[in-house]
Amino acid sequence: MSTPASTPAGTATAPGPTPAAGMGFIPPVPRSLEETGLSLTFLADLALKILYNAGYLTGGQLADRLRLPYTGVTEAILEFLKREQLVEVQGSRGVGEQAYQYALTARGRDRAREALERSQYAGPSPVPLHAYAAGMRRQSHKGVRVTPRLMRQALAHLVLNDRVFHKIGPAINSGTSIFLYGPPGNGKTSIAEAIGRRIFQGPLYIPYAVEVGGFVIKVFDEVNHELLPNDRPGGTGMLKAAADARWILIRRPFIVSGGELTLEMLDLTWNEVSRYYEAPLQMKANGGIFLIDDFGRQQVRPRDLLNRWIVPLEKGVDYLTLHTGQKFEIPFEVLILFSTNLNPRDLVDEAFLRRIRHKIEVPDPTPAEFREIFRRECQARGIPYDEQALIYLLQEWYVKRRRPLRAVHARDLLAHIQDIASYFNVAPVLNKELIDRACEAYFVELGAPPAAPAPAKPSGPA
Repeated sequence: MSTPASTPAGTATAPGPTPAAGMGFIPPVPRSLEETGLSLTFLADLALKILYNAGYLTGGQLADRLRLPYTGVTEAILEFLKREQLVEVQGSRGVGEQAYQYALTARGRDRAREALERSQYAGPSPVPLHAYAAGMRRQSHKGVRVTPRLMRQALAHLVLNDRVFHKIGPAINSGTSIFLYGPPGNGKTSIAEAIGRRIFQGPLYIPYAVEVGGFVIKVFDEVNHELLPNDRPGGTGMLKAAADARWILIRRPFIVSGGELTLEMLDLTWNEVSRYYEAPLQMKANGGIFLIDDFGRQQVRPRDLLNRWIVPLEKGVDYLTLHTGQKFEIPFEVLILFSTNLNPRDLVDEAFLRRIRHKIEVPDPTPAEFREIFRRECQARGIPYDEQALIYLLQEWYVKRRRPLRAVHARDLLAHIQDIASYFNVAPVLNKELIDRACEAYFVELGAPPAAPAPAKPSGPA
């Protein structure tokens, strides 16, 4: 087993996040170069790259780009760059040193090009690995707690029997992984989405990037992370906020991966052109939920994928490797949801199932549950609900054909009815003719004889 890497030589130690009222933690604002946890050389090269791309910036603008305070931090970086004759002052845009406008000297441009050859990263300053680890553990998803009342509010849009419903809450509170299984179309993904989007709604601080061994790992993902309103882009250069601006306030992440998932997506992605790393999916999901949908249908074999998760699920840590061979440890503060419609016995062995504490089967709906789903879907679509029409549907297309009920059928069949009614320019109603047409278009009878010619245009309600 790999061991966590030591702090790189020349890297200072920064204080970890501190607790605050109303939040699990607030990362403290660094007041000096030492408190950033980064070496002066690293920050100087980053500032040179930013100036090289921008042409010229004021001290306050550079502080905004670095996401570091001007006083005590950015001013110290600029003093070093001036002393080394890498930057020069070219006028002022206001009052005070923050308004001084800086540009690279010829020597500075050469140094910036050398830095860009090593890495083209020129974004916000990263945080050191140990600060990231401390921050994620302070904001663990295990701090999320649910009650039956909260569960009813979050899952009110779903029709679930009590047996399934009362398994989900304890599974969430356990903070461990959850295995959802059962026939397709019964709401496993909908349950997972409700957990991620209606229960895990709290704020979470993540760093824009993390520094490990002199390399940058970009963590913030514009696609998978939702910025909260008070951390939208834009600043003044003063950075008077109570939190370290290198940390971004987001909603707890809910990341979904389906059949496209590969083992490579769970490792650091090294870009040979930009020469910095993109964080793997589980690192981006830290503090939130990672849903592996349609488990068993990925491009990677289920057994290989499960072997990749054994240590993180059991120990709460994951191990990543730089392309230089350096290994390091990161927190694994992720609620993993596996969702599959395949038989668990065909996917996993007993050893792995033992590590997943909560296994929840989502069965086919009962006739009464299907009726409620159908009624709600009619109401949502503005289609008058008809009890007799539903009885006809169940008798003719389920009981006689020995077809199992699926929760998703109500939505899909009513959508078909709307499509057919729109085509014939009639009202979407529940009558035998429209129900039959919808079912003939939706269900596939393998081995059945060719369908009979279509009947005449519907005339309206039966």
